[in-house]
Amino acid sequence: QVQLVESGGGLVQAGGSLRLSCAASGSIFIINAMGWYRQAPGKQRELVASITRGGTTNYADSVKGRFTISRDNGKKTVYLQMNSLKPEDTAVYYCNANVRGSIIIPPVDYWGQGTQVTVSS
Repeated sequence: QVQLVESGGGLVQAGGSLRLSCAASGSIFIINAMGWYRQAPGKQRELVASITRGGTTNYADSVKGRFTISRDNGKKTVYLQMNSLKPEDTAVYYCNANVRGSIIIPPVDYWGQGTQVTVSS
């Protein structure tokens, strides 16, 4: 089993910054892609940013130029630096990781418990 533990959420004023972290632990052979998703009240969960093991990144258009995803493979951790935050960024942010438990087990997607980000105007 794999656990993803997120930290770094909170309340911030518009224009401010937050940094989210997500550390993976458990039965891990290799972590493939990692990413951050968010879900605002009444809306579907959406991809914010993703990063491959090799460092290739992908961003939602709404966060390009403001958010930066990065990862530390040695620490099994993914980060999301969020700058120039807007009220519409308010949501629960979830960490996702595609993990292979062993060389013979197909990869599985795991999710963190979510961390609240609230941006006040």
